[in-house]
Amino acid sequence: MGRIPFAPPAERPRNETEHERLDRQLMELLQGYRVAVTGVQVLFAFLLTVPFAVGFREVDGTGRVLYYVALFGAALASICFIAPVTQHRILFRLGQKPLLIRRANRFGICGALALALSITAATTLIVETLLPDAAAVVTAATVAVLCGWAWFVQPLLSRRAALAARAARGTGEDHADPGEGPDGEVTGGAVPRGTAPDRDDR
Repeated sequence: MGRIPFAPPAERPRNETEHERLDRQLMELLQGYRVAVTGVQVLFAFLLTVPFAVGFREVDGTGRVLYYVALFGAALASICFIAPVTQHRILFRLGQKPLLIRRANRFGICGALALALSITAATTLIVETLLPDAAAVVTAATVAVLCGWAWFVQPLLSRRAALAARAARGTGEDHADPGEGPDGEVTGGAVPRGTAPDRDDR
């Protein structure tokens, strides 16, 4: 695989073996999950204590629905963010890192969706108990739009622009991360730096 001089440095193949590439991709995913899991755990712990508060009996039907949505979203997000770690332990040293990375990526997207839903519902529930219903609606819309834009829309637009620019230069997939396919999935199509012994799948 040759390099084209005008290709941006970020799109040139990394000088790493296939094992090193898989290790890097998995570590990048797990490090991102550590940040997300911390927020989910704090939110989930708060929601678990809400029903035992004295004022919860005064929450109306709409508020209880919002609480259920927030609690379910936080629980689902926790499951999604913890799943890759558990699967990594069960599939330890079986040579399944490409599969784990694909699954971790999908679990991360599902977990982010669930977390956005939980944050929106929880924030709306609190505002509803303090301010008029109109304020709660505005709050829900604002939080949902911010989560949607920052977590999904903006990166998708950036991804689309990057792919379009790559196609316009005619580089195709030559300068993509050799271990990733067009959808960000590991394909294993990398050209290794050299023959490296198999390492523990840790």
